[in-house]
Amino acid sequence: MKALVFNTFGGPEVLEYIDIADPVIGPDEIMVRMKAIGLNFADIYRRKGNYHLAGEPPYILGYEGAGVVEKTGANVQGISVGDRIAFADVPYANAELVAVPMEKAIPVPETISFADAASILLQGLTAHYLTRDSYAVKKDDMVLIHAAAGGVGQLLVQMVKLLGGRAIGLTSSVEKAAAAKEAGANQVFLYNDNWVHAVLEETGGNGVDVVYESVGSTIQDSFSVTRIGGTVVFFGMAGGDPVLIDPRMLMDTSKTLTGGDLWNVLTSREERMNRAGELFRWMEAGKVRVSKPTVFALSDGQEAHRFLESRKSTGKILLIP
Repeated sequence: MKALVFNTFGGPEVLEYIDIADPVIGPDEIMVRMKAIGLNFADIYRRKGNYHLAGEPPYILGYEGAGVVEKTGANVQGISVGDRIAFADVPYANAELVAVPMEKAIPVPETISFADAASILLQGLTAHYLTRDSYAVKKDDMVLIHAAAGGVGQLLVQMVKLLGGRAIGLTSSVEKAAAAKEAGANQVFLYNDNWVHAVLEETGGNGVDVVYESVGSTIQDSFSVTRIGGTVVFFGMAGGDPVLIDPRMLMDTSKTLTGGDLWNVLTSREERMNRAGELFRWMEAGKVRVSKPTVFALSDGQEAHRFLESRKSTGKILLIP
């Protein structure tokens, strides 16, 4: 089979599209012929060597995708050859064939395209647990969303609105602000402006009920715009490490700092299927939509990585074998 691999850490130029041996499935695995593969910043970090990679080179990136079952292991039940499945947390996805553990295989309804399934799962399930578990958004909640034009950001905007909240977005450009508004944000402010003042003014000086903080370096400002008794949900640091938070500040203001990681939520096949099922139902009902992805051939992986690192993208990037 063909796969996008690399032998040494570095820039996009280390990626190669070559022939390698097909994976061998175990008794509890299925073989999936990939139709669409999601590209994420975690792939960039692994390629650079920032994230740990098990095994020996050549390394294969990718953890998210969708395709058709081509073979099933001896112990697999409830999944058949020809079934449409997707996954959010299976390694070596940047290939024509992927061995997928049965417990991580998520059925994809006929109404959901492979491209949409590969675009939505990782980011959609992240937005789902953030708005359901980390902080359960309620009717009339004022919600501030960092990087509101990004993949997770746009989905957070939609889910906040779906759950009855008011979504305020933060973006780095006028173009990205337009994308956040297109997703449904009630108001959008730019990082280059005095957004702390703008958010406080927007909320009548009270602050928001919750901030979804994915930038990291802005966490102190996020607390500044959070109301007394409000919550900051920290789930990423795309803009740099956060400062240390003084617990006395939390005590004095009755504010809450909580964290989130998708892998602490996707702990069983039942969790994966239940959460993805709700996500797919929202999509079928038109309540959550995926913005049109930017598509690259898997063989053009170098170009796709450069585009993602440029931070010019406002939605999902897909690789097609």
